[in-house]
Amino acid sequence: MNILLEFFVVTFRVLWAFVLAAAKWLVRPKEKSVAGQVCLITGAGSGLGRLFALEFARRRALLVLWDINTQSNEETAGMVQHIYREMMAEEAAAVAGDGEKDVLPHCNLQVYTYTCDVGKRENVYLTAERVRKEVGEVSVLVNNAGVVSGHHLLECPDELIERTMMVNCHAHFWTTKAFLPKMLEMNHGHIVTVASSLGLFSTAGVEDYCASKFGAVGFHESLSHELKAAEKDGIKTTLVCPYLVDTGMFRGCRIRKEIEPFLPPLKPEYCVKQAMRAILTDQPMICTPRLMYMVTFMKSILPFEAVVCMYRFLGADKCMYPFIAQRKQATNNNEAKNGI
Repeated sequence: MNILLEFFVVTFRVLWAFVLAAAKWLVRPKEKSVAGQVCLITGAGSGLGRLFALEFARRRALLVLWDINTQSNEETAGMVQHIYREMMAEEAAAVAGDGEKDVLPHCNLQVYTYTCDVGKRENVYLTAERVRKEVGEVSVLVNNAGVVSGHHLLECPDELIERTMMVNCHAHFWTTKAFLPKMLEMNHGHIVTVASSLGLFSTAGVEDYCASKFGAVGFHESLSHELKAAEKDGIKTTLVCPYLVDTGMFRGCRIRKEIEPFLPPLKPEYCVKQAMRAILTDQPMICTPRLMYMVTFMKSILPFEAVVCMYRFLGADKCMYPFIAQRKQATNNNEAKNGI
């Protein structure tokens, strides 16, 4: 009798979850504040990582930027500092113009940069220890760093496959193990996994990349369930799965030309703004564009041969081949220049 009653309760909760999800489409949830909180972003030197840094800076977070490229990481830090200076100047002008005008609470806005290869476990742990000593405990962790080899499986050197898996997947384990314990102790924090639509469904020619992103999605979902099981509701998680983003990472990737106008590569700024809205409203998952939800659903219910037919119609089955050909040509040109 107890299990029957529990079944009805669970059914009601599932239906209520649908109601709440629908309500969020109609009434936009209020965004939470991250002012004064330490936000760590991996791969902050360029692409989405840099844009995430700028968005969190505008919301007065204290930034910790990790990247393997020191120069580009410092360039991002310079942009963040420029935003901080503009905000402080605006606040000073507001106070001077109207002493009674409300301004945001003062916090010591700073940005810290660290050169870190997240594909190396020891490097991650050592850098994380430096962050704890020099900055403090991390409240928001954005696992964004990613690489792509750009080779067909049988042409891809083993070390590049290992590198892709280490950076795109394994690094999430190391960074989370470094900063999650304090989040658990405080029951406060937010872990963001920047994956990809290729972590939900795959395509030909980028087996290592797809495998690494599927791994990142699996890690994130399991971690989310573990936090729920431990009743640590103060620690939020957000999975970000964008479609092809126009950052140059997959330059040359093309779907069918008749379909492309309806599904063009995403502007990085749009992708990050959508992700930020999801993060600041504690949304568990965000796919951009929303069509990706439908593609994922269809892939889950259709027979494999039906999925193949759909891929071929869209031109998605070999969409990575032009990208791989460009990477191969660039590699050959570099080898010729260097006399290899």
